[in-house]
Amino acid sequence: MTHAKHDATDGPRPRAVLVAVQLPGTSDIDHAADVAELGRLVDTLGLDVIGTVEQRRAHLATGAVLGAGKLQELALWTGGTGEIPTGAAEKKDKARLRRQEEAGDEEEGERDAGFDADIEDESEPPFPDDAGGRHAIEPPSVLADVVVVDHEITPRQARNLEQATGAEVLDRSSVIVEIFNRHAKSREARLQVELARLMYVAPRLRASGGGADRQRGGIGGKGAGESAVELDRRKIRDRIAQLREELVSVQAQQATRRARRKDARRVALVGYTNAGKSSLMRRLTGSGVYVADKLFATLDTTVRLLEPPSDPPTLVGDTVGFIKKLPHQLVASFRSTLDEALEASLLLHLADGSDPTFRSQLAVTREVLADIGADAVPYKLILNKADRLSPEQIADLQLEFPDALLVSAHQDEGVARVREAILAFFDGELEEREIFVPYARHGAVGAMHSTARVLTERHEAEGTFVRVRAPRGVLGRLEALAAGEASA
Repeated sequence: MTHAKHDATDGPRPRAVLVAVQLPGTSDIDHAADVAELGRLVDTLGLDVIGTVEQRRAHLATGAVLGAGKLQELALWTGGTGEIPTGAAEKKDKARLRRQEEAGDEEEGERDAGFDADIEDESEPPFPDDAGGRHAIEPPSVLADVVVVDHEITPRQARNLEQATGAEVLDRSSVIVEIFNRHAKSREARLQVELARLMYVAPRLRASGGGADRQRGGIGGKGAGESAVELDRRKIRDRIAQLREELVSVQAQQATRRARRKDARRVALVGYTNAGKSSLMRRLTGSGVYVADKLFATLDTTVRLLEPPSDPPTLVGDTVGFIKKLPHQLVASFRSTLDEALEASLLLHLADGSDPTFRSQLAVTREVLADIGADAVPYKLILNKADRLSPEQIADLQLEFPDALLVSAHQDEGVARVREAILAFFDGELEEREIFVPYARHGAVGAMHSTARVLTERHEAEGTFVRVRAPRGVLGRLEALAAGEASA
């Protein structure tokens, strides 16, 4: 049990306790990273994390995710009983399960009304005893309002946790869906988020008897979807159909806009959420793209011109970030948003090189790209946030990823290297060349500064000798311009 400080001066932010089960095949490092990521998600949602309850299990307990002992430990954080009521409530659950089975909607594993037979991990006892045999755990000074589980859980598991803790229960998927709902700005993103939310809520409404026992607000309230918990299956089905029709219309407009720029050179930034895509996008394009140290700060596709301008122009697009355990409803709903990656000529695959788990994040990104058919698009790996790495760490990463660029989106040199890599992809490998520019054609020097990397300038009596570094094709155009064979 881990205590965390809560400052009352922070405002009336609800308090949350995290629940994380380490399953077989998950290393300690990856498990710790998952818990930390859930904490950031919860913070982005507007909750204060005051504690974490963790357990190692072969699988999630069928009844309430955790074993009986850990469930009581969790209840200390919320002031609950730590027990699931039996009797009438259990008969009601069984009746619901029977109705589900008759309707063909029974969820796997829901027949068992009790806990898993798994025993607690003996190396991590829930209640360590003191010498007198009494429980030695000290109750927290403040109680949590919300329990957040780092897994997608069944409606019955959520209901049992609510009964045992007396708190609102969210799972990882519902947190992500709600963050998407709050951050969506464009009409397309809002339609996609609502579609994903309804697809997530629909089966849970069926399992809870049409939503009659879920008519409440709270952290899990879904904005316009607050009334969705009161909708029956027919209304939800009709709304989903309506949303899909509207999305077809919006996406047709997006496809028309993409077709107009199909001959342009297009680059898309892809990668794990908070890898620095929007920061790099802002530096590459000189645009006012929204940047925040939050997960899923960017949901809408943004396309801007590469700056300084290339010849011909190059378009750079930012995309929604990926994350582990992303609800499949969101992947499906945001397929059109990810079409920017599918139709790009080059992908800049960003990862936070300072994150010890970035290798698994790379795997997540590649998996999603493969799902949408963009795994065949050429890509360049960019390991961002190199300013947070030691020289030894940089050397090790360069050895492990020899073709990657290790940069910082906050440093001019790193941004220049990324721009050079983009131009090299379209115009050929970078070369250095000294070009003589007569004073009569001195405007060509300005063109060199805007389209290439000027290394040195040497002024002589007849003109200026400029040493530049640029792709082969760009050098040819600059030489022609300096010789008066092309116009500025």
